[in-house]
Amino acid sequence: MQDAMTAHDSPAFVPGLELCRRFYWEAVRPILDAHWPDLPHAAALLGGGSEVIGFDDATSTDHHWGPRVMLFLSAEDHAQWADAIDAALRAELPYAFLGYTTNFSPPDPADNGVQRLQPIEQGPVNHRVTIHTAADFVAEILGFDLAQPLEPADWLTFPTQKLRTLTAGAIYHDSAGLEAVRSRFAFYPHDVWLYLLAAGWARIGQEEHLMGRAGSVGDDVGAALIAARLVRDVMRLCFLMERQYAPYPKWFGTAFSRLACAAELLPALRRTLHARSWQEAEAGLVPAYEALARLHNSLVVTAPLPESVRSFWGRPFQVMAMHGFADALLAEIRDPAVQRIAARPPIGGIDLISDNTDLLESPVWRPALRNLYD
Repeated sequence: MQDAMTAHDSPAFVPGLELCRRFYWEAVRPILDAHWPDLPHAAALLGGGSEVIGFDDATSTDHHWGPRVMLFLSAEDHAQWADAIDAALRAELPYAFLGYTTNFSPPDPADNGVQRLQPIEQGPVNHRVTIHTAADFVAEILGFDLAQPLEPADWLTFPTQKLRTLTAGAIYHDSAGLEAVRSRFAFYPHDVWLYLLAAGWARIGQEEHLMGRAGSVGDDVGAALIAARLVRDVMRLCFLMERQYAPYPKWFGTAFSRLACAAELLPALRRTLHARSWQEAEAGLVPAYEALARLHNSLVVTAPLPESVRSFWGRPFQVMAMHGFADALLAEIRDPAVQRIAARPPIGGIDLISDNTDLLESPVWRPALRNLYD
């Protein structure tokens, strides 16, 4: 076995996706091959963790991070072999890999179950090679039964941050059909996508004139708050238009900066967020709105719509959504199930309804949320 990492070691940072890829092939796979050479399985890094979506750095190594991998077995093989695989890994894994200990502290009940790297020099390894079935994993993160068809109400109650952690990450080996499962969630069906785009434009339409109105009566704080909300709504639409799931708030801006449209939009959005008056904020939002309209037209999902702002009922507030983007998108929906949902005011998906962390993180709320669309 490799020597255990000491408290004085400072291993060179390796991005988690690469660390865990090598950990699987160089440390875990040889143990599997020695004991279960013909066992169909998948090895992956999916779900929670900044490393899964490729945004980890040295700061990320302080908790839940390290040499780890997720193994996926069939239900029958899981029932038969999961405990034995766990025991073999505890006994045979090296104590360190690429300078990082493979041993983790027990989950800390006082700190949301956090686990940290905990070097050891003897005894079994408390590893983080977790063993799953695909069905149990999807049920855990999305609250969805893989045996059921995906319906519009399901898509609209899956948080984008959860969908991203399922479809991002990496699959290192797959002889168990994991990629086929993951591909079911690759992106929204076309008409659900149109509905979400429409709801995003409708939300902008509800507030784009309010920022200037609040500012015009001296409410600078209120105007700034609305401006920031509009920036987030523009960014959400950009993720949808580029067919990407938005991550949770910590990485929302970082992921946005990697969109194709970011080079054009970020200067305008920064100007809005740093504005000292509602007029300056509007001067940032106007080019952002117009860029968003051009992006919409480039999708060719509706007849071309105006790409220049207009005044709000003759008031000195410049708006874009009043050109009818939401209605034009809703008119293109053909799926009867989505049409029934779209016949009511377009509230969008769960992310547009709430940014409450507990609501988005826990799938226990999904059955109740589905009632909004049934």
